[in-house]
Amino acid sequence: MSTSGRGMSASCTTRGRDRAPGRLTRAVRWTGRLLCWSLAAGMATAATHLLLAPRAAWWHALWPLPWYLTCAAALTWAVLRAREKAAQHPPDEGTLPHDWDRAA
Repeated sequence: MSTSGRGMSASCTTRGRDRAPGRLTRAVRWTGRLLCWSLAAGMATAATHLLLAPRAAWWHALWPLPWYLTCAAALTWAVLRAREKAAQHPPDEGTLPHDWDRAA
């Protein structure tokens, strides 16, 4: 392995650590995933309820649960995303690209 290859891999790992997501970002991601999966489960149980009409006694209590989870996950995701956005620092005037000065 060449010397330049070693230096390049070390700089890549250093840069990767600088961009590691914080706890809030991870929470937003996991809540977003929960939201997507609970919505998919809600649609699957609604389709099962409509097309197959299961007659089990527990089914009538089970099939709306993913929809309740979807509502809770959507509210949680919205709150966490708002907190994540509020925690970000806006860029300074000196760090903005020069293209932003022109109108579209």
